[in-house]
Amino acid sequence: MKRRKRGGQQEVTDRGRPLEGQPSICEPVRHIPVLLQQVLRALTPAGAERFIDGTYGAGGYARAILDAADCSVLALDRDPAAIAAGRGIEPSYGGRLKLIETPFSLMEEAAQSAGWDRVDGVVLDLGVSSMQLDEAERGFSFMRDGPLDMRMSGTGPSAADVVNTFEKEEIANILFGLGEERRSRAIAAAIVKDRAAAPFERTGQLGGLVERVLGRKPGEAKHPATRTFQALRLYVNDELGELQRALAAAERILKPGGRLAVVSFHSLEDRIVKTFLAERSGRRAHASRYLPAVPEGPAPTFELKDRHGIEPSEAETAANPRARSARLRWAVRTDAATRD
Repeated sequence: MKRRKRGGQQEVTDRGRPLEGQPSICEPVRHIPVLLQQVLRALTPAGAERFIDGTYGAGGYARAILDAADCSVLALDRDPAAIAAGRGIEPSYGGRLKLIETPFSLMEEAAQSAGWDRVDGVVLDLGVSSMQLDEAERGFSFMRDGPLDMRMSGTGPSAADVVNTFEKEEIANILFGLGEERRSRAIAAAIVKDRAAAPFERTGQLGGLVERVLGRKPGEAKHPATRTFQALRLYVNDELGELQRALAAAERILKPGGRLAVVSFHSLEDRIVKTFLAERSGRRAHASRYLPAVPEGPAPTFELKDRHGIEPSEAETAANPRARSARLRWAVRTDAATRD
């Protein structure tokens, strides 16, 4: 979760939108690709090049890449609704756009199925999309009561399965580790107690329980259940594990000179991307002059292009409040051998 202070107030946001419980998400907002121009500058699409958009969503990045040059895009998404919605625009690009329903960690297999070997660029837009949050039936939102689901792919255990069947300690660990919820044990204990009377089936049930346990000050913008819902969503979809596997896959599939651009929206995601690129670009901690010299490691597989990441301008956040916490990190693939 990413926090940023503006005007003395602390905001918490996710994938270019304020998180649940903040006033600006009370009504659905049209999806606007975050840091789009910066992503295009990082990818620099050119004719005949091939790109993978690992998180198609509403297609903002994929369409912008295709419109920028006579290139091709393989667009992936594990959400079948996103792929179905994008089918209608595939023909308009004359075969340059191909959509595949699959997790982005399997981008190599997807590329092989399309007859691609190596690619010139990979872009990942992390987190949950605006469309998923705005659709109550997907179960991501406690602001819009719906089934307690949260599965991006619609398969596997749901959030309801977790809160209704996991042991108290397991639930507490999920809430603390993935949601940074300091009162995870109290929430987990209340969940276990309440589910003995009736199972959790709706987002409103769980959101109400967390609010009851944590309390809520009058006028408080952020809903108390924000961290709990984030943690369950990350766990159900294994989002951090997917990200780690996708970064390794991008290293394998990018050709020398290929560009990797990743837009993240909270600290857990950004930390993984930052650590991966720092390690793969050969950046090492400064060694003490009193200790033996640190031996050289393997050759860098990426050239890191911006050490601190790129954040949206004030103009972009004013036009698109959902961009507030976004950070772009990008790097260029070297010709070094892929690491294990």
